[in-house]
Amino acid sequence: MLIILSDLHLTDGTCGEPISADAFYVFAERLDEMAMRASWRADGTYRPIDEINILLLGDILDPLHSTLWLDTALNTPEYTRPWTDRNAPRYAEKLHQITQAILKKNAESLESLRNIKVEIPRELSTQRHWRARKTQVEVPVNFFYMIGNHDWYYGIEGAAFDAIRAEIVEALGLAQSNAPFPYEPEDDPKLAAMLAQYRVYAIHGDRYDSFNFDPAQKTRIHSGLGDVFTVEMLNRFPVEVARQLPELPENVIANFRELSHVRPALATTLWVSSQIKHNNLPNETQNEIKKIWEQMGKEFLALDVVRDFDKTFEFDSVDKLEVALNISKLASFQTINDLALWVQEKVWGGDISYARYALQEKAFTEKKANYIIYGHTHHYELKPLDTEENSRQLEDRLYFNSGTWHTFYDLAINKPYEQKFVKYQISNYLIFYKDDERHGHKFETLSGIFS
Repeated sequence: MLIILSDLHLTDGTCGEPISADAFYVFAERLDEMAMRASWRADGTYRPIDEINILLLGDILDPLHSTLWLDTALNTPEYTRPWTDRNAPRYAEKLHQITQAILKKNAESLESLRNIKVEIPRELSTQRHWRARKTQVEVPVNFFYMIGNHDWYYGIEGAAFDAIRAEIVEALGLAQSNAPFPYEPEDDPKLAAMLAQYRVYAIHGDRYDSFNFDPAQKTRIHSGLGDVFTVEMLNRFPVEVARQLPELPENVIANFRELSHVRPALATTLWVSSQIKHNNLPNETQNEIKKIWEQMGKEFLALDVVRDFDKTFEFDSVDKLEVALNISKLASFQTINDLALWVQEKVWGGDISYARYALQEKAFTEKKANYIIYGHTHHYELKPLDTEENSRQLEDRLYFNSGTWHTFYDLAINKPYEQKFVKYQISNYLIFYKDDERHGHKFETLSGIFS
């Protein structure tokens, strides 16, 4: 049995709270039943499965969303950001500091994963009262880690990064070494062979997002423009507001730290103005907050790394950000909110599908996999790609997005101009079976949503 989950975004808590440990306890509890059901074979007999493989498909630990990147200033020898020289000793030191903070913040969640013990009956003639059977067998559980755009740092080569990965391997109980974590299945023959048993090809999917992946680069081991925007705008904003407006209530600053959890993404300005509205902050405070954002936008666009991403004679991501930040500068909060609501309703429905890219994967075109899996979008999805007759049987080929494990602040659709958000947590996972497992079924998906 193979289980795929992605986009847990376990952070150090300085840029919003990660998903609660309860989601991990529920997952661990479900594994016993999932393993028992997978042990029922296509011919109706019961035989315990040999193992459970769990693939963590990128953006699991999230060093990017941390204010610890901001403790060194531009144009100083100590200046360190995700896009600066990774060969400088201070780069690995900073990544190590943030990684340790993440592991500490999520210690309870990670311990529940690391200590998973799956036990199912050795023999069964019926599924009724299966937990009461006394003769149990333990099913080995193997964890594998692949990187995405928020944790690509764990794919950097070098002894200092090996040491960081060793701590992650221990904390998560991974079934892999402290060598650079793979981005593509081809980077790890053992992983590729395991996935092939299930006719699965899996990759994070960020390479189809030009904001977070620069196609000019030959590998995933690099920063995209999204890294710069996240650190210098989203991470920095609540820090600057707290520094420049110390009289603001702490709950307002805490809610500003949740910017990356707001959905849809266009509603981030509504989230900011909702804190102003619902906390009855005066107009002059609103103007000061807006000035802080505008000044940060000006400084962001002036960064050398941002100008390097700006391609001549192309309307690229830098140009789009420049337009958006200039609109923000010229318009009031209310105008920006009205524009965001109009775009949300008339132009963008909030669903982002990468299914079309699955048709381009070699694993699909060369018929090496029946199931192409991406993460990254946080939007669970299943799309049929093709079906064909093979040995007198129809063989279905599908695209899946593994969704996320995440906290969301979702804009209410009733009177959205009132800036009301509903908080909930969501966890999605995909399950694949090989040979005659699970009565011969090949896959299923599970989702959980809780307040």
